[in-house]
Amino acid sequence: MTDMTLIAIVSVFTAGITVAFGAGLAALAEGRAVAEGLRSIAQQPDETTSITRAMFVGLAMIETSGIYCFVISLILIFANPFWNAAG
Repeated sequence: MTDMTLIAIVSVFTAGITVAFGAGLAALAEGRAVAEGLRSIAQQPDETTSITRAMFVGLAMIETSGIYCFVISLILIFANPFWNAAG
């Protein structure tokens, strides 16, 4: 097994794990945030606008963590700095 093959295997495996954890945990966090937001709206219907606004800001922050994991996986596959080191 050459160095390039080993780097490719580790990069693809790490990218897959990164996307799996990033997407899975972000989805769980978003589901919990929406459930808690809806529960809060059910308890205090007068505060719907402020709860909804805070919930959407929180969802945007949670979603960025999934996007960052995706970007890291793309970097590992297409712009890996170790590709040049092995060649």
